Amino acid sequence: MRVLLVSCYELGHQPLHVASAAAFLRAAGHDVSAVDLSVQMLGDADLDTPEMVAIAVPMHTAMRMAVRVARAIRGRRGTEVHIALFGLYAPLCGPALEPGLADAVIGGEYERALVAIADGAPDSRSIVLDRLSFPLPARDLLPPLDRYTRLQVDGEERLTGYVEATRGCVHRCRHCPVPAVYDGRIRVWQRDVLVEDVAGLMDGGMRHLTFGDPDFLNAVPHALAIVRAIHDRFPDLTFDITTKVEHILEHPDVLAELRELGLLFVVSAVESTSPRVLEILDKGHSAGDVVTALRICRSLGVELRPSLLPFTPWSTLRDQIDLLDMIAANDLTDSVDPVQLSIRLLVPPGSLLLALPEMREHLHGYDPEGFSHLWQHPDPLMDRLRADIAALVAADTDAGVAPRTTHAGIRGLTAAAAAHAQVSWPDAGTALPPQRGGAPPRLSEPWFCCAEPTTAQLAGAGVGVGA
Repeated sequence: MRVLLVSCYELGHQPLHVASAAAFLRAAGHDVSAVDLSVQMLGDADLDTPEMVAIAVPMHTAMRMAVRVARAIRGRRGTEVHIALFGLYAPLCGPALEPGLADAVIGGEYERALVAIADGAPDSRSIVLDRLSFPLPARDLLPPLDRYTRLQVDGEERLTGYVEATRGCVHRCRHCPVPAVYDGRIRVWQRDVLVEDVAGLMDGGMRHLTFGDPDFLNAVPHALAIVRAIHDRFPDLTFDITTKVEHILEHPDVLAELRELGLLFVVSAVESTSPRVLEILDKGHSAGDVVTALRICRSLGVELRPSLLPFTPWSTLRDQIDLLDMIAANDLTDSVDPVQLSIRLLVPPGSLLLALPEMREHLHGYDPEGFSHLWQHPDPLMDRLRADIAALVAADTDAGVAPRTTHAGIRGLTAAAAAHAQVSWPDAGTALPPQRGGAPPRLSEPWFCCAEPTTAQLAGAGVGVGA
């Protein structure tokens, strides 16, 4: 079968989900092509020959963009082409799609299920958690690494690759979509395949590697074995990981070894400084733990880059002020991408939050275009503040405004809200601390999986389709 694989957006990385699916389909004898709409256009030649089109939706932004692509393909080809959506958000959001838009939605370990569809014997499951043996990803179908996000460090940019040592997560943070699909389980990539994939990325010019696991320290022995094996072959390669605050506190010795093996920074889901919010989300850490984790990382020469969730039904204006003060007091301004300060709680179908009365009391309907249950903050000022911050961040991101300038703008918007609400903020007018000796390492792509797509991103989805 002729199969077209489409990636809409994978946080600016070369799309591993497409490369992995392509390898399985090729091994089964199918004729596979691929396009990444974040850097390429999808035109007539791509659409007129495939018998099956599979669109990767590993994150919310990609899901929003994928619908436009699927509609354009369906409008052009009708029912003569089989359309599948695959990835984390496919089984969560698939039931909300208009009838007939997608013939299949597959989450979890989707590769063999895609092969089964192409073979004409589709699997009836929408969530597949089979243990797979992975072939080498088919990265030859993808644009080169110089089209994607880069590491910015020491005044230079380094080509950056993306791999995953594990999928899923053993934790059940209630706001995260991963436990809604994996239910506390993980699946691993085989070490030898992953190392060979890294070798291929090195041949393509990679000098930095992102491990995109939801939590790299869910399986410490596996993680260490992989990094040691990579370091043995490529001792100059640097990398970054994502892990929970509690794992940083639990494994400072592991972080120390990872630092020796090339770790530059850690992304960690701090989310909030509010005890109430952290408890409802079941994060397993406190605001004090965040500061301790920051000290551990800095003592090892590792940068901590927090991911945040500042706007929830339970977040107050005082929480917002405390969060901004925590960022300033701990010199984190250059380690927090501005989009992190605009994130509003996303409640997709299947979210663990839906079981909580604390969540249900704020719900009022479902947005099928946005793939989210709708909620309102009990204080309208917080919803207005979030909308203002989101608009500022999106506009500044599309215009290439310096992140520190956006941070200052966010503080200004928050100060105005505090003044309107007569909430005291002694440090409202305090200037941001000067940048540390050197800018901390960061990736050039600042967006986030649960952030709403910007105008430019949505405009790019499906460009050229049917033209």
